[in-house]
Amino acid sequence: MRMNLPNQLTLARCFLAAVFVVLMSFPHTALYAVAYVVFTVAAITDYYDGKIARRDNLITNFGKLMDPVADKILMVSAFVMLMNVPELVVPGWTVVAILAREFLVTGARSLAAADGVVLSANNYGKAKTVTQMVYVFVFLAAAILLRLALPLFSQETGAVLVAWLRGVSRAGMVLVALLTIYSGVQFGWVNWKALKLHDLS
Repeated sequence: MRMNLPNQLTLARCFLAAVFVVLMSFPHTALYAVAYVVFTVAAITDYYDGKIARRDNLITNFGKLMDPVADKILMVSAFVMLMNVPELVVPGWTVVAILAREFLVTGARSLAAADGVVLSANNYGKAKTVTQMVYVFVFLAAAILLRLALPLFSQETGAVLVAWLRGVSRAGMVLVALLTIYSGVQFGWVNWKALKLHDLS
């Protein structure tokens, strides 16, 4: 059976995440720029796979399960690789918190799927994903532009700019992590009965 276009876009996002990781593994400004383009294309597939699925009534259980997973693969890959960008500060605990939230939610979806229940992403989860993507868009672009602009400034001014960007990126990442944790709590609360968590007491 031929896979529909939205599901193809979902799988393409997983592939693009792998390409992004490879490009970001080399600390070269040009490769960072290409990685930025790859991430942008991946983010566009995230928008269009859902839009096309709803417009053409192509919503499938595969899409409901794999679309959030593809998002997680892309975003976790991005945050792990941003930890290696010298101009940015991505605290390790924030990435661990994001990973923990994503593993728990994915596990919950698998648990529900075993009972024939499909738990799709809610508005909090979607807002979390958008916020995470915005962070990567803004701060990876800022790091690339700063690298290109540093030769125009004195060493002292350059050091100040780098320190400023590192501080802002740290604060932004903490906010992203807190929103991610909150969205996980909301997911558990909304799907409490579907997950049969009330039977654990």
